[in-house]
Amino acid sequence: MNATPRMLAGELVGTFILVLLGCGAVHAAVLTGAQSGLWQVAIVWGLGVMFAAYVCGGVSGAHINPAMTIAMAFWGRFEWDKVAGYIAAQVAGAFLAAAFLFGMYFGPLEAKEKARGVTRGTTGSIITAMCYGEFYPNPGEFASRDQPWSDSDWEAAKLRVPTSRAILTEVLCTAILALVVFGVTDSRNPSAPPEYLAPLFIGLTVAGLISIAGPLTQACFNPARDFGPRLFTFLAGWGTAAMPGPNGSGFVTVYILAPIVGAVAGGGVYELLLRPAFLTKKK
Repeated sequence: MNATPRMLAGELVGTFILVLLGCGAVHAAVLTGAQSGLWQVAIVWGLGVMFAAYVCGGVSGAHINPAMTIAMAFWGRFEWDKVAGYIAAQVAGAFLAAAFLFGMYFGPLEAKEKARGVTRGTTGSIITAMCYGEFYPNPGEFASRDQPWSDSDWEAAKLRVPTSRAILTEVLCTAILALVVFGVTDSRNPSAPPEYLAPLFIGLTVAGLISIAGPLTQACFNPARDFGPRLFTFLAGWGTAAMPGPNGSGFVTVYILAPIVGAVAGGGVYELLLRPAFLTKKK
């Protein structure tokens, strides 16, 4: 049975909330200096996950992430015939959130580019494109500098986080996220929190993982969260600076394939090694 319109609406709205809050925090940090550190951005992403889950969880299950949808289907927790519809709704929600943020922050985006001496569509414009899609290494240090953009400095920075290391980061962190999601939503797990608290623990996991992966890859873990906003920026004037971006096809392997592999692997660790064999009553 294919996903119902209400399920798809739930995934669209949930992903919209997630990206509006999460990418909104990145906008505020990069363009206005509103956040004082990575944790403030990370916890807003965590809150976005939590709020989205409470809003749409009762309708769609609040996957709000193609990697989780695919992992759940792979391990028998979700029907494969609903996967395509869920992913389309998730990407659409992320795209729409990016469009709203562009309208909200249009002035600060232009001001940041002017202050750093970059033209939208050139490599240097990733200092504003990073508010939407993601790049490795994290261009945040270039966005916060007082001097103009330097292509040579960017090329030197890229050596610190090669594609192989970015893939490892995204696979590992998404695997941990999936491990937590599978564990806290498992009715057989006596250590799982009450069902109504699961979104809180998943959100805190996201915040914690962003705190360690953010400086390297901007911490994706969610193909829709990256691709929807990246597609918007491609169409809104950033062009090839946003997609494929300065790392070429790396955005596909790091921000789409790696989270999917990580989620399937993390789900597998739980299902094959850690899941209790029988329903256990909670004390």
